[in-house]
Amino acid sequence: MTSKGSKIQKTIARQQEKISEGQYYEAHQQIKTIVNRYVKASDWDAATDVLYGGALALLKAGQGGSGGDLGCFLVDVFGKGEKKCGSVEKDKLLTLLRAFPPNEPTKKRFVNEMIQWSGRVGDFLNGDPELHHVAGTLYSEEGEPYDAERHLALGTKDSAEALAKLEYDWYSQDDSHTAALYGARAVFPYLLTSNLRSANKAYLIFTSRLSSSNKSLSVQEVSSTSSDMRVYPSLPLLNFLGLLLLAVQRGSPDLYKQLAKHYAPYVKEAGTWDDALAQIGEMYFGIRIPRQGNPMFDMLGSMMGFRGGSPKPKPKKVDAPLPPAEGLD
Repeated sequence: MTSKGSKIQKTIARQQEKISEGQYYEAHQQIKTIVNRYVKASDWDAATDVLYGGALALLKAGQGGSGGDLGCFLVDVFGKGEKKCGSVEKDKLLTLLRAFPPNEPTKKRFVNEMIQWSGRVGDFLNGDPELHHVAGTLYSEEGEPYDAERHLALGTKDSAEALAKLEYDWYSQDDSHTAALYGARAVFPYLLTSNLRSANKAYLIFTSRLSSSNKSLSVQEVSSTSSDMRVYPSLPLLNFLGLLLLAVQRGSPDLYKQLAKHYAPYVKEAGTWDDALAQIGEMYFGIRIPRQGNPMFDMLGSMMGFRGGSPKPKPKKVDAPLPPAEGLD
């Protein structure tokens, strides 16, 4: 180790000792002072090492506010130092993210700044998928479904399973006939972000769990030369979601229009699907809608209940539950 590296390690060790002794405020302030000197000297690696070590020690000590503040400072240093969104940087950020105490308010600021930085310097405009996936998974575990949805919708190939499970668990607290409303929350976000594979995966996982957990639920298997599908006689809107995915796969505007017409009364009762379906109609079937602002994100935000800033209180139920439907649709 070089003399400079040894000096940095000694600095980190001294601050960790202060933290272990309960001198949280002193350690927090000294770390910021030391890092500011490194920043002025454009010594980004030293600033990164000291911030990361200090933030992790504070978070492990249960000091979410101070640790989160240093974590956000680390993201700022990544930006000023023109660090790329590589594996080393992501490992540091995800280690800090996992170390936050549950439901620590500063975590949301850290997550937002981390995602924004990755979108600026990485390959994904909306933020790095791995960062989204971990953030969404943690929010799900902490009972924050709106925040979890927002991140899992932009996550990795593993995020579809996590989102489908989240929605099913949420649905299980609601009335049985509302299944499609929760299933849509696992399907629409992926369709609206042009991720058909994850939309199909989420639908399959949600409906498979629905069938296995409700043995009395009537299910009919319908097969053709090109596809197989489960039909739920008492849940027409859930059938609509499955047929919608089939229409998207086939790229068939005529099939989509038939579905929209046939299921219009049920969609109207759902009350919150019109905007998302209009956007899907334009994206996949060329059915134009008036454009104002960024419709994709407006639709996604409207459907999933987030508008930036603080999340809405978590309800037990989704708006506009459907009454039980009779017959095969």
